[in-house]
Amino acid sequence: MGNKSETQMNQSRRIVCYVVLVLVSIMCLFWFYLLFINATRSNSELSRGFTPFFSTHGLENWNNLVHGTLPILNGLWNSFFIAITTSVLTVYFSTMTAYAIHAYDFVGKKTIFAFILGVMMIPTQVTVLGFLQLIGKMGLDDSFIPLIIPGIAAPIVFFYMKQYMESTLSMSLIEAARIDGAGEFFIFNSIVFPLMKPAIAVQAIFSFVTSWNNYFTPSLVLHTDTKKTLPILIAQLRAADWLKFDMGQVYMMIAFSIAPVIVVYLFMSRNIVGGVSLGGVKE
Repeated sequence: MGNKSETQMNQSRRIVCYVVLVLVSIMCLFWFYLLFINATRSNSELSRGFTPFFSTHGLENWNNLVHGTLPILNGLWNSFFIAITTSVLTVYFSTMTAYAIHAYDFVGKKTIFAFILGVMMIPTQVTVLGFLQLIGKMGLDDSFIPLIIPGIAAPIVFFYMKQYMESTLSMSLIEAARIDGAGEFFIFNSIVFPLMKPAIAVQAIFSFVTSWNNYFTPSLVLHTDTKKTLPILIAQLRAADWLKFDMGQVYMMIAFSIAPVIVVYLFMSRNIVGGVSLGGVKE
């Protein structure tokens, strides 16, 4: 009787968990469904309120968007180039920094680690004035360089990689490679970096999405329309005067801008779950 009641209790708990997960999933996905629904509706239809059904103005909204005054396709390329370059530099150099802190013993190691973590506490808005003055003096205003190069220093990615190394990277493996005569760069690029693939995949995705959605810094640095990223163009489209304002185009552009991110998450979701779970466990 005791085993039977315990089994029934476990089944009840499992059912409750599944019901909660289904409800939470519906709540999260509903807004994406609503976005794509609204992307197919005209401005007049949107003014009438909510509807759960797709409309027939999706192609019209897309044509108006592409053939409008804003360089949407240029914005897509700019966002993709900046996001992919930033994510590559971020994961490589942050992993290298984490490896240096993890594998070497030197004076000031703990101080440097604490300093890097302290940088995480400084908001971007605090340093943006000095940043703009610096790139202005260097002649880098209205270019992609100030949006890519600072991504090399990513304290959050460094901290995650450091924690991941502590749980998965054995120092005996590094020492064995050194005894065999391998150089430090060879050890990092051929042994350590491949072992970090799950964590690298996770942080590459997060860095890509963060850069893709970034509006604040690009809006201050980029001024030419053909160089602007999608978040800036979305803001410009929403700020149009009431004679040209079309909410259907706004929803279509938002759907267009998040589509690559959704594709990345769908293809890399297994790496996200596996990498996060491994990175959160320390042996």
